Amino acid sequence: MSVRDTARKQTVRLLDEAARQVGNVRTPPEGWLATLRKALRMPVNTLAGRLGVSRGAVYQAERNEREGAITINQLRKLADAMGGRLVYAIVPETSIADMVEHQARRKASGRVRRTNAHMALEQQSLPDEQARQRIEDLAEELARDMPADFWNDQ
Repeated sequence: MSVRDTARKQTVRLLDEAARQVGNVRTPPEGWLATLRKALRMPVNTLAGRLGVSRGAVYQAERNEREGAITINQLRKLADAMGGRLVYAIVPETSIADMVEHQARRKASGRVRRTNAHMALEQQSLPDEQARQRIEDLAEELARDMPADFWNDQ
């Protein structure tokens, strides 16, 4: 196994584990900032004082978080001021293997359908079972080799 393959497997394990850990964690309707502040029963004035900003700036930051318009740096500063920490992650909706398999099947299916359409013009299209098997074989090959255009939609 190459160093590149080993590194990729480690990355896949890291992402899959992160996805399992955050699993069903969803942002509260009020956002994390307001939720933590209220759970701590920390007045807005206190948080504003810790940050050296106005009450309005704290409310604006909470609003910006809910609207997706806050920076990671702002989130980190606010979390620190409340004694929390920002945990930032982008995790796959499913496992990495499932995502790769799904994309491989999409690409394989598209390729086989296009080829079959051309062959049909010459009355040489594959029967359904052979087409399904060809899609499976091609999907396996694509997932294994992951050509440069693997994630392209065409």
